[in-house]
Amino acid sequence: MKIVFLEPLGVSIEKIENECKELKTMGHEVVIYPDRCPEKNIERSHDADIVVESNMPLRKDYLDACPNLKMLSIAFTGLDHIDLKECERRGIIVNNAAGYSTEAVAEEAICMMIGLYRHVMENDKITRDCKGSPMMPGREIAGKTIGVVGMGAIGQRVARLAQAFGCRVIGWNRTMKKVEGVDMVSKETLLREADIITLHIALNDETRDFITAREIELMRNNAIIINTARGSVVNSRDLSEALRSGKIAGAAVDVYDKEPPLDEDNPLLHAPNTMLLPHIGFATKEAFETRLKIVVDNITQFLDNK
Repeated sequence: MKIVFLEPLGVSIEKIENECKELKTMGHEVVIYPDRCPEKNIERSHDADIVVESNMPLRKDYLDACPNLKMLSIAFTGLDHIDLKECERRGIIVNNAAGYSTEAVAEEAICMMIGLYRHVMENDKITRDCKGSPMMPGREIAGKTIGVVGMGAIGQRVARLAQAFGCRVIGWNRTMKKVEGVDMVSKETLLREADIITLHIALNDETRDFITAREIELMRNNAIIINTARGSVVNSRDLSEALRSGKIAGAAVDVYDKEPPLDEDNPLLHAPNTMLLPHIGFATKEAFETRLKIVVDNITQFLDNK
């Protein structure tokens, strides 16, 4: 079979080739493209049997142009960029790289909490301006109530890290879970009680606009929101308005309705007390190496079952 890597997945070509040695030994052709070029996806994989990529949208037009496609090994956790219904209709197997970035995203969420609380970005600017401006004193996360929305692997890891900082942790999940050291509560209770709300839920019809002006109205005025989940689980305009009005104290965002670069009219760009990152929660050396192994293992298992 022809296996096409549409991008290098953040690791060297040599690492991918080394991980694919067994596949080549089995007689499969492996093609690795050294750059990410969405406009060339069809050209690069029109005759592929198996395709590897991360988060570039693959919709019906792509599937129409790739008639040999039998499997998508997605080097990403979420699959909302893939036309799953059309894949199912065509019998195309889709696997994700579940768990590869659990540690990376959990650590980023804690980093964003501390960054907002300690005004890291603002104090950096004050220092670089060299004008002797007074520093901005911050707050400690120790002793605060952290509300974790979504108690999957990442949410649970965030909870454990928050506990290590001496935080009280409350959680909400679509289905009831028992998590050590976490008080599971209703969505409304979490919104009312949490000093810091951190989102770790998948995007679907139920979770789109999970946080809007209605939910923000329930929050404390000194609350902050951390979003490392998916952009559309929070209504960006409502969040921006809440930040401008002082209804909440701050927000740190790493995910957006549309992948960065952001449009100039994105309402969060000019909202106060924000930390905006370019969707890097998953992007660590360790996570990239882990996901490479996962996507190749998924391919190997698929081929073994053929």
